[in-house]
Amino acid sequence: MSRFLFTSESVTEGHPDKLCDQVSDAILDACLRVDPRAKVACEACTKTQFVMVFGEITMTGSVDYEKVVRETVLAIGYDDVSKGMDGRTMEVKVEIEEQSPEIAAGVHVNRVAADVGAGDQGHVFGFACDETPQYMPMSHSIAQRLAHRLSVIRKDGTAPLLRPDGKTQVTMEYEKSADGAIKPVRVHTVVVSAQHDPRLGLEELRSIVLDQVVKPIIPETLLSPETRYLINPCGLFTVGGPHGDAGLTGRKIIVDTYGGWGSHGGGAFSGKDSTKVDRSAAYMARHVAKSLVANGYCKRCLVQISYAIGVAQPLSVYVNTFNSCLYTSDAVLEDVVHKHFDLRPGKIVEYLRLLSPVFLQTAAYGHFGRDGFAWENTRDLSEELCLRRLHLGRA
Repeated sequence: MSRFLFTSESVTEGHPDKLCDQVSDAILDACLRVDPRAKVACEACTKTQFVMVFGEITMTGSVDYEKVVRETVLAIGYDDVSKGMDGRTMEVKVEIEEQSPEIAAGVHVNRVAADVGAGDQGHVFGFACDETPQYMPMSHSIAQRLAHRLSVIRKDGTAPLLRPDGKTQVTMEYEKSADGAIKPVRVHTVVVSAQHDPRLGLEELRSIVLDQVVKPIIPETLLSPETRYLINPCGLFTVGGPHGDAGLTGRKIIVDTYGGWGSHGGGAFSGKDSTKVDRSAAYMARHVAKSLVANGYCKRCLVQISYAIGVAQPLSVYVNTFNSCLYTSDAVLEDVVHKHFDLRPGKIVEYLRLLSPVFLQTAAYGHFGRDGFAWENTRDLSEELCLRRLHLGRA
């Protein structure tokens, strides 16, 4: 056996970049409620008492973008300038144009679902492993849950002097066996930086975070006397949110996905409707990878899919199981993917029900490893697995 350390991080919903992701996806959801076929590419940026939304949106009907922005910021918890933003009094700037008619003509106009092309070129990745019941990497799962817990105790009154901004980081110790199998052994280091009211002293904050965040989330079996806890290691964190740092849509793509495990394609998710394969195909790639692991084909799985703008069929499909495949070659699993999963963008939208306004829910605490999303369901491939095992036995 050999051991190694791996680190993943997360941020709370009040982090400036995550605020922008949520604004972008709130606008996407608002458009989809009016027109499920809306074409949306919406970015956001923020600084002290300012949010700007900009991009391209084509839809039937209209949306009050400024209202959506203010409601989203207030829901996060930015309701006073002392916290870094007040959603009621901040400046909101809207710069929205329509989608290019050339893109529309080449991608979706007068096309049935089977022929809808990718909204842009791109390559996406999906990942799954058997480290957790959610088929997510342990280091990333714990980091996400710690960040979410910070917001829970702030909003439910357990720790009302916490403020919306915050970050978490988890370093896990993993054990690797001679056959390449990887197993999480213990938490090596926990880092939490939580924005707080000046009335909350540093030692009291550290006690609250340890007792109300770390201990309820991390199982005792993963802790040891050597585990390090670095809570607000820089000291006071009273200046936060957009006052402390600028924010931009799409700057937390590793937080959004797998915490550094696997790989990431070229594009972010938030603010994009599902003709953009950066988002929809990444969801499908996760669905495929999770299905392969859940059905016992492998213990770890990375799936890559690539597309060309305006073309329905993917250009390539790649599967890597990191030597954990039931078969001698990962190419066998590529055959399974081609046989059981339709990877054309229009069919992905239908299969994963991506015309529904569900995207704001994804914009904080990760797009994967959470209940309630169609891409987190798994496809039953047990019959296929049995047939292939039978074939191997005869061979």
